[in-house]
Amino acid sequence: MLLTTPDTATIRKDFPILNRVVNGHNLAYLDNAASSQMPQAVIDAYIEYHRGYHANVHRGVHTLSQEATDAYESARDAVMAFVGAACREEIVFTTGTTDAINLVASSWGGSFLKDGDRILVTNMEHHANIVPWFRLADSMAIRLEVIPITDTGEIDMDAYARLLPGAKLVAVNHVSNALGTVNPIAEIVRMAKAAGAATMVDGAQAVPHMAVDVQDLGCDFYAFSTHKMCGPTGFGVLYGRKALLETMPPYRSGGDMILSVSFDRIVYNKVPYLFEAGTPPIAQGIQTAAAIRYLTGIGMDVIAEIERNLLEYATGVLSEIDGLRIIGTAPHKAAVISFVLDGIHPHDVGTILDEDGIAVRTGHHCAEPVMRRFGIPATTRASFAFYNTTGEIDRLAASIRRTIRLLR
Repeated sequence: MLLTTPDTATIRKDFPILNRVVNGHNLAYLDNAASSQMPQAVIDAYIEYHRGYHANVHRGVHTLSQEATDAYESARDAVMAFVGAACREEIVFTTGTTDAINLVASSWGGSFLKDGDRILVTNMEHHANIVPWFRLADSMAIRLEVIPITDTGEIDMDAYARLLPGAKLVAVNHVSNALGTVNPIAEIVRMAKAAGAATMVDGAQAVPHMAVDVQDLGCDFYAFSTHKMCGPTGFGVLYGRKALLETMPPYRSGGDMILSVSFDRIVYNKVPYLFEAGTPPIAQGIQTAAAIRYLTGIGMDVIAEIERNLLEYATGVLSEIDGLRIIGTAPHKAAVISFVLDGIHPHDVGTILDEDGIAVRTGHHCAEPVMRRFGIPATTRASFAFYNTTGEIDRLAASIRRTIRLLR
């Protein structure tokens, strides 16, 4: 039964790839938590830059360089407005969420943490918000402690309150990529502030799907990648409070993060350029501005409502399949469903779904501690975007049933 609304049908026309046929079937792309698809307007922004004003930025007085610089820096203004930062100096461009978290771990963590300090991470983190802190803890004799999660996939807030006193940093995701749980970030940050701890929020799975205001959240750092929000790969954002960024040393060294160089003295650039060494991914920055224009043109509240409806529908449909167990049943979730089938490995599930033209993700989703928490090696993950339809969910359910008939 196809319940797609006219608005969704119109939106789908903006995404050329959704017309693809895979293995003889129309593509049903349900792997949006890994990377979303790109609308034509964002593709066009890339082509227009290379066709019309390809040049390096920040360094040239000629027309093309000025045009490229203006377009690239407009992305910083767009991101600032998109996440509610107080000023453009709080927006640092990175290569992605992972790079942004590593920046904070290296620059802030390496400068302001000392032996014996404690960092808290949750049991539901992506590896990108575990490994940098693990390495820092290992190199500086810092204690890395884990906030447990419940059987429904929520942070155990009582345990968090017990662990928090004396902690110097809380590193937490806004939305779990493996479970879909939407965490109470404002409350987590409020508690951390009261305890004197800084906060690093991995927002990779949140920014594409809901309105985010970093000032309302109150966090110190917030990171996300643009390839999950209809933008390009290789580009990301670190939001950091300006007063905090201005106390941090450079993360990398080279061109553009300096004002003057001699063999006697180096004068560093101001933030955010202090953290942006070398020629940046210019086209990707311009595409990011285009992606933000596209998303805001639809409206983040509209996107969130479409995806809420898809999640509710998919949860109902998949729950009717015998032997299917959903991993992550928090009452407040993003449009992500991770599941296991009794007696069938997720990789086999994903292979058969692909035969039916359905793209999902299988494995541990770079969240091995989550899998161990639930006593499983992996899941099959279907993750939805605002351009998906209930018809695609019906196809997913039918293909899962076919998988069961073939393999059980």
